[in-house]
Amino acid sequence: MHALLSTAFVLCWSSGFIGAKLGAESAATPTLLMWRFLPLAVVLIAVAAVSRGAWRDLTHRNAGRQIAIGALSQSGYLLSVYYAIELGVSSGTTALIDGVQPLLAGALAGPLLRQYVSRRQWLGLWLGLSGVATVTVADAAAAGAEVAWWAYLVPFLGMLSLVAATFLEGRTRAPVAPRVALTLHCATSAVLFSGLALGMGAATPPAGSSFWVATAWLVVLPTFGGYGLYWLILRRSGITGVNTLMFLMAPVTAVWGALMFGEPFGVLTALGLAVGLAAVVVVRRGDGTSRPRRARPARPARPRPDLAPGSDQPVASAGGGPAAPGGGPAASASGRR
Repeated sequence: MHALLSTAFVLCWSSGFIGAKLGAESAATPTLLMWRFLPLAVVLIAVAAVSRGAWRDLTHRNAGRQIAIGALSQSGYLLSVYYAIELGVSSGTTALIDGVQPLLAGALAGPLLRQYVSRRQWLGLWLGLSGVATVTVADAAAAGAEVAWWAYLVPFLGMLSLVAATFLEGRTRAPVAPRVALTLHCATSAVLFSGLALGMGAATPPAGSSFWVATAWLVVLPTFGGYGLYWLILRRSGITGVNTLMFLMAPVTAVWGALMFGEPFGVLTALGLAVGLAAVVVVRRGDGTSRPRRARPARPARPRPDLAPGSDQPVASAGGGPAAPGGGPAASASGRR
């Protein structure tokens, strides 16, 4: 079951970069993001109005925390990803830069959440980072001078935003139902992106059908599939487990982008894919939280003079009364002098 969820998560999350590439060909980033979340938020709010049972235990504090998580994990993260792709950064390179997230999350998981990373897991994280760096350099070299150097820094902002949201969720003591959290996150993104699009005069969607195809793609696959599975796997496997899968987003997106858009895919990209897969295997095997600790062998109990052999009942005293707390027989009126 875990392998199936992990595979679906990798494919759905990677589809977000492909959908962003599709949408960037027909509309600006604020327009695409506004129409991705505005209809979705309306539907989710309508569903929430009908089924109020999941919302009864939601406090104002938890609601505010989920709004902040949504602003970081959706609004901040997606804005940087879409803008980077609009600037000309390939979908594979954007995913590769986001692949640095597991290393940063692994480094901070210990001091912030007390979810410490083992030495073998650190080896896998650094191995995954080397695979990410290999493919990033290859894609950047293939892009040449067509893309400004600072455009490659934009996805880092989204990566930091998602890491912050991950730790904010990890420190939440009262878990919120997934559909409640998704509704709050999408409503937050709809408000922020609609305000951004209206402020920039980019709220009107294009008339072409390709824009709506890209919008439907982004709603179904990355939002319900990738985003929903992210929080589900986070709760089941912890931060290190879910972020290790992020190493696979870069090579999978690179292959997908090469097949769909003709983006560069050479020997170094293939090498990075192999290294990313190896990193996942190493981290999975180094996860000590899933293996129960071996119990220490019990020490043989010392014989107690106040207990009868083979019994847990106190030995009767000479006077017929119970044993004294000190281990010796209790004194009786006719006891020895």
